[in-house]
Amino acid sequence: MHVVITGGAGFIGSHLVDTLIDRGDTVHAFDNLSTGRKANIAHLIDHSQFTFTQGDVLDTEALSAVLAPADAVVHLAAVVGVKEVMARPIGTIRVNTQGTENVLELADRHNLRTLIASTSEVYGKALELQPDKEALAETDDWTLGATSKHRWAYAGSKAMDEFLSLAYHMERELPVTCLRFFNTVGPRQSSRYGMVIPTFVRWALEGKPLRVHGDGTQTRCFTHVSDAVRATVSLLDAPETAGGVFNVGNHEEVAIGALAEEIIRRTGSASTITYVPYEDVYGPGFEDMKRRTPDLTKINAAIGYTPHHSLDDILTDVVASMQPAVPVDV
Repeated sequence: MHVVITGGAGFIGSHLVDTLIDRGDTVHAFDNLSTGRKANIAHLIDHSQFTFTQGDVLDTEALSAVLAPADAVVHLAAVVGVKEVMARPIGTIRVNTQGTENVLELADRHNLRTLIASTSEVYGKALELQPDKEALAETDDWTLGATSKHRWAYAGSKAMDEFLSLAYHMERELPVTCLRFFNTVGPRQSSRYGMVIPTFVRWALEGKPLRVHGDGTQTRCFTHVSDAVRATVSLLDAPETAGGVFNVGNHEEVAIGALAEEIIRRTGSASTITYVPYEDVYGPGFEDMKRRTPDLTKINAAIGYTPHHSLDDILTDVVASMQPAVPVDV
């Protein structure tokens, strides 16, 4: 196939580019480099099956030119990270809704198989209100906080992306599938946007205190980027999943405080852990979730997906990718 990946120079996008090219597809990465990095795709610049265009999903003319010859589009471009969302709520809403609508409209015009990246954030506080529930399923209700809390702008914008996608499928029969990613982690992920594992690893390697937000008892499930990419490719190749929404994640839970302790142990760091109230980081009234765990029944039934990589694998790969190179004696 000829596949366009918006956000193709980003963390997940660049790994997806590698996988598609390795299997013989032609790939065009479209990225404004606001969070993506040329270094992520530098090894492909001269590859005959790869093209890169620096462009913005808000620029419909540039986006249309890239999509016109394609067979499929995977839309990953978005404002990411709580840190960015809190600092730029207008940009978050604009890019994540208008940008997605541009992709959907042009995908419909050019008759493209379409995948839209969503997020586990859309569930909001659903597990907070259902303490007996073990995991979040795609059909579960979602519960966000008040609109005065900027923290929920990202979740709201990505939920609208899903509504738009399903509307295009229903009204125009666009073959579009939505993926709800749960905390994807791995090599190439930047710590610049507050992503917890690369941030903790960087601080540990630098000997700085690891700043845990809240009391550290909140838990998360982390997904190795190779598992996320494998699920993405399988869904791309399964047109029967069009009109569906699928969790992409891992069941394994870890408390953030325990995660900090494990990263210090693995890196052999002398770093300490400090616990910082949420309001000291994001301002008064910030809300977070105690748990966010995916139910993977639906995606397993559709494409046979189960995660292959554990948290141990994730930490091993991230620490190895971020450790400074050891000089070689010659």
